Amino acid sequence: MDNKENLLVVSAHAADFVWRGGGTIAKYAKYANVSLVILSYGARGESNDLWKQDGQTLENVKSIRHSEIEAAAACLGVNNIEFWDFEDYHMTITPERMDRLVRKIREVKPQSILSHGPRDAFNPDHETVSKFVFDASVLSTSNGVRIEGYPTAKQAKLFGFEPHQSEISDFKPEVIIDITETYEQKVAAMNCFKAQQHLIKYYSAKAELRGNHARRCSGNNEYKYAEAFSRFFPYVGGEFV
Repeated sequence: MDNKENLLVVSAHAADFVWRGGGTIAKYAKYANVSLVILSYGARGESNDLWKQDGQTLENVKSIRHSEIEAAAACLGVNNIEFWDFEDYHMTITPERMDRLVRKIREVKPQSILSHGPRDAFNPDHETVSKFVFDASVLSTSNGVRIEGYPTAKQAKLFGFEPHQSEISDFKPEVIIDITETYEQKVAAMNCFKAQQHLIKYYSAKAELRGNHARRCSGNNEYKYAEAFSRFFPYVGGEFV
């Protein structure tokens, strides 16, 4: 890594990072090192349209989703991607998998980590990954967790995606990021996912809604599109920002 800021993005399934944070990730990609970890292809629980094809196989679904992810990441300006190929629905976190993520955090040394928030109605994988990332981030800072060749990391700031079912998940925006300049990149990335075309309209409308909130909360009428996130730790600083 160089002296640029480091952002680690951990996505439970193939397209989560695009629907929920694509515009923000594209903004970071312009000035920071963005490392993207795709934990699963979402082959079991988030590829329903692909399974409607006659003779479909698990291997082919994964291959299609792999290509979609690469294309979408390219739209966002991200080329550092790892595919961990966990089974989804329901995802299991083993000690070996926890160790792997601790190593990844120590390798990347991110100032910020973006992943799933703690509550996500109807999607237990997202809640599992939220705890997975939080636990791994804490372990990554502990001098007593010894991993040869991977020195202890500093505590990263943790941010959670807005869940799909916002109101049902009791989500309240704690951080709103203006994505007006990268909105078209997000749209292009969303259109890469043929297995979940029904979500494109929903997340386009969501970006407009959060853009409205961004204008109302800031007074800046140049904000047209935005994404909202939760934060795991309070803001710490010497002044209000």
